[in-house]
Amino acid sequence: MPEERSTPESEIPKNESLLDLVSEADKDVNSRISFEEFTDERLLISHDASGNKQMKIKVLEVSDENTPSKWKFGDRVKISKILITIKHLSNQEVEEAEFDIEAIERELAEKRHYSSTNRWVPANEIKNGYVTRTFHTRLISDAAALDHIIF
Repeated sequence: MPEERSTPESEIPKNESLLDLVSEADKDVNSRISFEEFTDERLLISHDASGNKQMKIKVLEVSDENTPSKWKFGDRVKISKILITIKHLSNQEVEEAEFDIEAIERELAEKRHYSSTNRWVPANEIKNGYVTRTFHTRLISDAAALDHIIF
């Protein structure tokens, strides 16, 4: 029969008590996310047409401008800066670039005489700081039109 081994008080560090150790264990349990907060990674990743690249967009800065016609379009936020991460599946190379969408929108209006309002995204389409894949094309369309990004 194996011996039960108890930890003598001499092995417990003097600056920590057993209550501190238990409270740290509770913190680990409470730091887990709930089912409602869980986001499947597949919702955040979009693929190019040939399936060779994956893209993920993180929101870095949001404008404080009020939403026009909230009753019609719902709760939306105007995104100012994003971080785009592109992973090449053939060689596992990862590229990252920060885009100031507001500056790109101004550049598009100046060079192409076209204005865009692609920066408005529904608040529920942002999960854990990342934009869901359904809005990736909308956010990068101006940058793609100016050849800042090829995806």
